[in-house]
Amino acid sequence: MRRDRVRSEAVASVGYDPATNELDIEYISGDVYRYAMVPPSVHRDLLAAKSIGAFVNRFVKPHYPGREVFDS
Repeated sequence: MRRDRVRSEAVASVGYDPATNELDIEYISGDVYRYAMVPPSVHRDLLAAKSIGAFVNRFVKPHYPGREVFDS
């Protein structure tokens, strides 16, 4: 999945596949996690958030199943 760079102290890039509703988040550490069943509105709100890292911690991690991906 293609990811775009974002301005964040915690997140390096974000990608989203609307066909599968999967959200990829690459953290500054280099780790990449894929979150499933994420609606397009959450992706839009994430990109518009004042703090992307805080948004991920509050609105993504607790609500959508995620797994680390190594093929990115």
